[in-house]
Amino acid sequence: MRSTRYATGLSLVVGALVVTLAALAYPVMSGLNSPAVTAAGAQTVSTQYGPLTQLDRTFVTKVRLAGLWEFPAGQMGLQKGTTPAVKRAGQHLIDGHTSLDATCRTIAPQLGITLPNQPTQQQMGFLATMSSASGQDFDQKFANILRLAHGQVFSVVAQVRATTRNSLVRELADQANATVLDHITVLEKTGMVNFDQVAVDTTASPTNPAAAVPVSPAPGEPTLIVTPSPTYSLPPAASSPQPSQ
Repeated sequence: MRSTRYATGLSLVVGALVVTLAALAYPVMSGLNSPAVTAAGAQTVSTQYGPLTQLDRTFVTKVRLAGLWEFPAGQMGLQKGTTPAVKRAGQHLIDGHTSLDATCRTIAPQLGITLPNQPTQQQMGFLATMSSASGQDFDQKFANILRLAHGQVFSVVAQVRATTRNSLVRELADQANATVLDHITVLEKTGMVNFDQVAVDTTASPTNPAAAVPVSPAPGEPTLIVTPSPTYSLPPAASSPQPSQ
């Protein structure tokens, strides 16, 4: 009887967590699926690697941004995870985004794209949520936050891969597709993912993404400032001016 009550309570907690994350996380790669960005030929420039659209540029930038929070999330998984599966998922996040980031920093100067060096406020909020958790609570938040994020990104990567006419962006999309699928797989193998809720939240499409709930501490909770240690930091991005249009 006790185990039944525990399982029911655990399910409710995870469900509530993922519902909250849906409001915070949509869209994780915000702007990629907005009409202003995906309009055919919008702000397209010529490069020696093929036409470069606004969607292409946004994609390269967002891959860098993903690494800026998922890399330290992987470090947390290694340090705070309570099971081998969670630690393994953390290592995959570190390895995958180290490789993706190296590609981003290589192609960005070639394409005239200036990359960010700090995660967004929303992404810092995800890190704060995981940083404040411990034990099984951490494992659950780690698995569900990251699984939801990767699920939303997966279809966007496929869109870029299917539409880009730029060879460098195409190669990055190939790499990102394999990496995201690997991360989804290892996160699911933690046994902590609430599949029913993630399936609903991944396909949700708020009419006004800008109205997503901002990340802020609950009343009475201390403000969490996530300042990653040097081992969390990805290398600085190579900066160059945007090409003339």
